[in-house]
Amino acid sequence: MCGIFAYLNFCVPCQRKKIYDILLKGLERLEYRGYDSAGLAVDFPEEGVHIARKQGKVKMLRSMVFDIEKAQYEEIAYTHVGIAHTRWATHGEPHERNAHPQSSGEDSTFMVVHNGIITNFKDIKKFLESKNYVFTSETDTEVIPKLAHYIYYNSEEETLSFTDVVERCISQLEGAFALVFKCRLFPEQIVAVKRGSPLLVGIKSETQITMDKVNITYRGRHASGDRAFSPPGNSAEYFFASDASALIEHTDRVIYLEDDDITSIVDGTLRITRLADHAKTDESTSRQITTLRMQLQEIMKGSFSTFMQKEIFEQPESLMNTMRGRIDFANSTVKLGGLANHEVDLKRCRRIIVIASGTSFHSGVATRQLLEELSDLPVVIELSSDFLDRQTPVFRDDVCIFVSQSGETADTLNALKYCKSRGALLVGITNTVGSAISRETDCGIHINAGPEIGVASTKAYTSQIVSIVMLSILIGKDRMSKQKRSAEIIQGLKQLPDLVREVLKLDDQILALAKDLHEEKSLLLMGRGYNYATCLEGALKVKEVSYMHSEGILSGELKHGPLALVDENMPCVLVVLKDQTYDKCHNALQQVIARHCRPITICEQGDDDVQSMSFRSIALPPVVDCLKCILAIIPLQLLSFHLAVLRGLDVDCPRNLAKSVTTE
Repeated sequence: MCGIFAYLNFCVPCQRKKIYDILLKGLERLEYRGYDSAGLAVDFPEEGVHIARKQGKVKMLRSMVFDIEKAQYEEIAYTHVGIAHTRWATHGEPHERNAHPQSSGEDSTFMVVHNGIITNFKDIKKFLESKNYVFTSETDTEVIPKLAHYIYYNSEEETLSFTDVVERCISQLEGAFALVFKCRLFPEQIVAVKRGSPLLVGIKSETQITMDKVNITYRGRHASGDRAFSPPGNSAEYFFASDASALIEHTDRVIYLEDDDITSIVDGTLRITRLADHAKTDESTSRQITTLRMQLQEIMKGSFSTFMQKEIFEQPESLMNTMRGRIDFANSTVKLGGLANHEVDLKRCRRIIVIASGTSFHSGVATRQLLEELSDLPVVIELSSDFLDRQTPVFRDDVCIFVSQSGETADTLNALKYCKSRGALLVGITNTVGSAISRETDCGIHINAGPEIGVASTKAYTSQIVSIVMLSILIGKDRMSKQKRSAEIIQGLKQLPDLVREVLKLDDQILALAKDLHEEKSLLLMGRGYNYATCLEGALKVKEVSYMHSEGILSGELKHGPLALVDENMPCVLVVLKDQTYDKCHNALQQVIARHCRPITICEQGDDDVQSMSFRSIALPPVVDCLKCILAIIPLQLLSFHLAVLRGLDVDCPRNLAKSVTTE
């Protein structure tokens, strides 16, 4: 929900102005994770630690920081620790006092930036208040630096290291969090912790990094040999971030931290520590130093005005990347390497449960019918939060599929842990290599859609659908009765990128439609079959970025209540495409016309009947039925984008929302 960025330059001369710029640019890359307020902490040679916090987006913090006395900007720091944060408010309103870094008091002895939620913060706060600590914010975060301060100054031991303090501090915390600590008592040191929320470490050195892993040191367990990473050439730069998008412009060598990793950098040496009593018998004893495959241009807007617009128009390429190397179009076969070791288990299961939230849930709704058809199994689609609330029965012969763009969605992760405890086969479908879901599942599919920065998901949605379509074909490949159907779908997938390009050419037509609708208060979207999900997802996009009330309605339920909303003043979009539900959708169209509605239809090219009945129509090229939902969602993505722009809204950063929902 929030974005963490930290930078430590060890024996690398760096102007203070550059340090500010590195921290601020890091926050700008992470701003999709939260943009209610932002802050940073750096060292000034005479004043000590300087904390700057500002309500609003990162550009407000940048203006504030560069209005400070500029004489010190040219000074060189050979080793320096800076931490920064962009916030999505959970506890406490968006305000400077609630922005991070939060500190232990006026002297700022301990400072922390935090992503996540501390569920027992009230108990800790009550204890600290009894010890005369004064709280100045409404955040759950403020208890962390104050608790660290209390532990350090009330320890019975003569000396505690920075890592000792942090270790004892987090042992008292409950919840999901990623934390980065800075301390005035331990200058030039940094300590970071991950539990539930994502955190990466980037390493940059002028000398080639030859190590490919960092071994873990277990506290309380004797270890022989050097397990730490020492910088080659005795100099290095380290970066901590919530997402790889903030690191790629600095380095492509990263470590994905795992839950309960405590990472410290002391005298330039990086160590990863875990408690011996938390060690599992089957857990890895090292963390790989991996090379990012992401390119800097992938996280830039290029010639587009917003990331959302860019990502909508990237869909021909993102869909091709999702299929690349996985479909043999000549032989009409699908091969998914991430599932290769579990194909037999997938085919032997008795039930498939797809568990997701938001847009990812809609991708499950869009593909449920095909998954049932090709697998001949019951398929259940579950909202992650509701699934957990009900404590749904799960059995060992179930396959549970977890869909999440970020791979870090808190409700979906908690559902995963619940299913894991019941012995089901766990399949992950994510867009993020190294994410929690990709690590915790037994097998999975990386959708390869590329970085998605806009808060409203677009290209990830269509790639998720294609991924589940490929999974459906794989599960049904041994059924002779499904061969013809699978081959038909595979040929449709082959045409899909070109068909998407054709639909994107309708952008001017959709802009004209948006100009007619942008002053309306509500919008109804109706469809059924594969395109019920299209209506749900289209309505969500309109809500997310244009703040217009919108509702996705199953056409078959129109007469059971929603029809009461329809009159000459209610704009309605109906998806009427030529599949097995065409006649029933046509009936729904006639019903809204009978109530004097002026319908907007998404229909197929050459469907003169539907177009003649429509106030406006958007004609799509034909494709196999289960892929029509991909073509049909694109006009609605474009419509939501244009509605938001015409209303003067920030498309990439809609109010009250964040890209990665890492809290329940």
